[in-house]
Amino acid sequence: MAGEITTIARPYAEAAFGRAQESGQIEAWSEALGLLAALAGDPAMVVQIANPQIPRDMARDMLLDMGGEHLPVEARNLVKLLAENKRLSVLPEIAKVFDELVTAHRGVRQVHIRSAYALDAHLQKLLATALKTKLNANVELTVEKDTSLIGGIEIRADDLVIDGSVRGKLHRLASELQI
Repeated sequence: MAGEITTIARPYAEAAFGRAQESGQIEAWSEALGLLAALAGDPAMVVQIANPQIPRDMARDMLLDMGGEHLPVEARNLVKLLAENKRLSVLPEIAKVFDELVTAHRGVRQVHIRSAYALDAHLQKLLATALKTKLNANVELTVEKDTSLIGGIEIRADDLVIDGSVRGKLHRLASELQI
């Protein structure tokens, strides 16, 4: 389901990013989308947006009123478009994808590392240096401890996946033995 939400959000985020680049307003768009994501992600607002008994216009107007003067005209237009298409619930994901696009535009790749054990600062720095060379870009690491990996690490950067976990190796071995 998370992948489906990203698939829905991506075209909106890419259009907003394109417009932000054209107008030189990347930071303003980022702030507006962050505010809208926080508002739309609030538990009380999630209930309102998901409630089929509440007209789309009402949910849209609630978001616009709460955003107030902090929302530029084009961000307000995005909210109106999302309301028309019954997509207000994807605002948090649009903001997330937009931020990823901003990061990529700045030449930084987001890298998510899952490790069976906690990684100290020195090891994280070594990994960042190696990944910077491999990806030919500056990297921003997010490190997560996941004991289900049994041992080793798993690295994800966009579509690139490097699975050096014991669990991954066991799955590959099991697949090979079934041939």
